[in-house]
Amino acid sequence: MAEQILQDLQLFYPELALTATFLVAILADLIFRRTSVVVSGIVMIGFVVTAVLVLGQSDLHASIFSNMIAVDPFAHFFKLVIIISAILIVVFSLGSAELNSPNRKLGEYYALLAALTLGMMLMAGASNLLMMYLAIELSSISSYILSGYTKEAPDSSEASLKYVIYGALSSGLMLYGISIIYGLTGSLDIYTINQVLAEGDISGVALLIAGVLTLAGFGYKISAVPFHFWTPDVYEGAPITITAFLSVASKAGGFALMIRFFKVTFIDSSVVTLPEGAWATFEGFEWYHIIAAMSVLTMTLGNLVAIWQNNLKRLLAYSSIAHAGYMLMGVVVLNNQGLAAILIYFVVYLFMNLGAFYVVMLVANKTGSEDIEDYKGLGARAPFITVALAVFFISLTGLPPTAGFIGKLYLFAALLNSGWVWLAVVGALNSVISLYYYVRVFRNMYLRPADQPGPPLVFGKLQTAIVLVLLIPTILLGLYFTPLVQLAQASVKIFGTP
Repeated sequence: MAEQILQDLQLFYPELALTATFLVAILADLIFRRTSVVVSGIVMIGFVVTAVLVLGQSDLHASIFSNMIAVDPFAHFFKLVIIISAILIVVFSLGSAELNSPNRKLGEYYALLAALTLGMMLMAGASNLLMMYLAIELSSISSYILSGYTKEAPDSSEASLKYVIYGALSSGLMLYGISIIYGLTGSLDIYTINQVLAEGDISGVALLIAGVLTLAGFGYKISAVPFHFWTPDVYEGAPITITAFLSVASKAGGFALMIRFFKVTFIDSSVVTLPEGAWATFEGFEWYHIIAAMSVLTMTLGNLVAIWQNNLKRLLAYSSIAHAGYMLMGVVVLNNQGLAAILIYFVVYLFMNLGAFYVVMLVANKTGSEDIEDYKGLGARAPFITVALAVFFISLTGLPPTAGFIGKLYLFAALLNSGWVWLAVVGALNSVISLYYYVRVFRNMYLRPADQPGPPLVFGKLQTAIVLVLLIPTILLGLYFTPLVQLAQASVKIFGTP
């Protein structure tokens, strides 16, 4: 047993690096309480080391700690998305005016950021229902605190409290669903559960109820309707850096959990007459119809409600909900092509969504406002930044030649190839709706003069460089995307086996 644990620990180095980063950051904060630069540096070094360790696991396919955690190309892909997001968020935080206000101690902030990242990394590889729940709780508790970190903001504490309430409800529902599954199958290991279900002696109704209850926990993490209610208020009240992180990394962890749970637990591997890469669910548990309904509701509600928003963080929150709906379309497809499309979309979404949030943060640093009406005449005052924001919004809409177009192209192609024509039509119509609320921002920036014209907004070279780091991939991946597609396809090819 001890020898096996030591062997498993060698495949657990990225998570161990994050754990060490969290502990060292806490100690450093106790020693250097007057400055957060040391703690931020430690966390940044820890994230970079973790990224290097994750890169070294690209070809591994193993299950560690008695099938508690999977170390495979699928988990590797999502871990890369999460750790790249975490590194960028540390950079964002160093330049955030709302965080770096006088007398604010940020040591705990960076330490909690490491804990939040650790929880999301565990979510990417969790293959045991108990591990899934613990990973969600670790990331959730850290994000509850971080979302209310700017206590002096009027809506910060409210955002944190709402997050706790909705999180507790979703976790409770998920835990109840897990308990039912355990009662039906006698196991928490998703591979063992699949074997028990294959014998066909389980009540279909009880299993469906358990699956729906468990889905509540996943839906809460990815902001899917009807588990989305926390998202707008938390995104608006939390610091922009945390809002951006939750919109990408938390969503990535949630999707990794949900896909692994449904793909491993409820797929009938005995069916051999399907085309290569296609799946078949157990008879009587066609959960993909539930996912399809969630996808339509999520993208439609997100886009329609976003039309009425005047706060850009709140607008991007509903946009984030809509994008969760788009990605759910890939889960509905029931084949490797749909999964690969989700992975492609996540990389694209990482750059375009973080880019949009970063520009909103830069403008808020200068103007003190996130209101769309205060963007009037901004095109003349900050030409480069506004052009970058326009490109990010065009990509979020899914228009060529940006990376967002490629992401949606592969999603819609997967749907059409699998016969889900109606769902592809709904997705396309929602993309058209989304263009309307993004164009509202363009109109204010370029076509409406400011009520009181102000001086030009000047941004530093480092800030401009960070915008370029996010802007170039958003354009480049729309023109040259073959390596990304190949990586995504390779990451799902052998996914689902212990």
